[in-house]
Amino acid sequence: MKQVKVEDAIGMIVGHDLTKIVPGEFKGAAFKKGHIIKKEDIPMLKSMGKNHINVVEINEGELHENEAAERIVQSVAGEELYYGDAKEGKIELKAKNRGIVKVNIEALKEINSIEQIIVATLHNNTLVEKDQAVGATRTIPLVIKEDKIVQVEQIGRLNNKDIVNIKPLKALKIGVVVTGTEVFEGVIKDRFAPVLVDKVKGYGSILIDLVYAPDNREVIKNEIEKLIKNGAEVVLVSGGMSVDADDVTPLAIEDAATEVISYGVPALPGNMLMIAYRGECAIFGIPGAAMYFKTTTLDILLPRVLAGEKIRREEIVELGHGGYCPMCKDCTYPNCHFGK
Repeated sequence: MKQVKVEDAIGMIVGHDLTKIVPGEFKGAAFKKGHIIKKEDIPMLKSMGKNHINVVEINEGELHENEAAERIVQSVAGEELYYGDAKEGKIELKAKNRGIVKVNIEALKEINSIEQIIVATLHNNTLVEKDQAVGATRTIPLVIKEDKIVQVEQIGRLNNKDIVNIKPLKALKIGVVVTGTEVFEGVIKDRFAPVLVDKVKGYGSILIDLVYAPDNREVIKNEIEKLIKNGAEVVLVSGGMSVDADDVTPLAIEDAATEVISYGVPALPGNMLMIAYRGECAIFGIPGAAMYFKTTTLDILLPRVLAGEKIRREEIVELGHGGYCPMCKDCTYPNCHFGK
């Protein structure tokens, strides 16, 4: 930094916050660190008793933090994100729609390996709402070497400027099969269907049908197939997911499916979850935990399917790290570590 007369500071960068005090009315930064002095600022600076100020100069091959932040964000943000102007070298990325955060983690690491550059995001696969902030960019110094920003831009181009993005949730057609002979015969009241119907509506999808089936492997299989034939893009099958003798739901799902991804997920609650596919239609076998807990493994995986993703076995295995829910008294999911 160097000290100059305020009249000579036009176009230069304020090196630290300049405080204005009006007794009994105001005390705070009239000009924040990083502000570029304009001609119209001179009268106020004079009124604050500032005849000289400390400034930072921008030399050839250097960029102001705001310009640098704008170039960074243009290199990393996908089409489903929007952002405003830089403020003190920082720009927030926000979701255009409700959806799943997608982060190219390796490219993100590469960018953050460049000294004095910061790009921070939410965890990959976090469910976010429309207009929610999902990350931010900034530089450490007020003035940064342009060649560092050029490196960021090169990484961005190699990754189609899609290092952080959102996959919007789609309104898919969902069918529900509630299993259990005791429910089918009316011996006990069904408590599972209301939970699943609320989830379907909560995620903005369309319930095309809700059917009941006894603990009969062939009947459950047939009900799944009927729903798919009638247009279901996702089928949720509840109950009968344990190892009890009467619990045949996993076998029925296996019979109906063309591919079983996993029976069992390394996460709690909901570790007995099953996910399979019949063609492009995802079939979930949902354990009883989903009736009793607000958030389970279903809430980790279903939104990703609704965003158009196909779940892979490797991704299921990775859920063990961060897959233990501490059962907080006030659940804040998805704004927590569970399933990340």
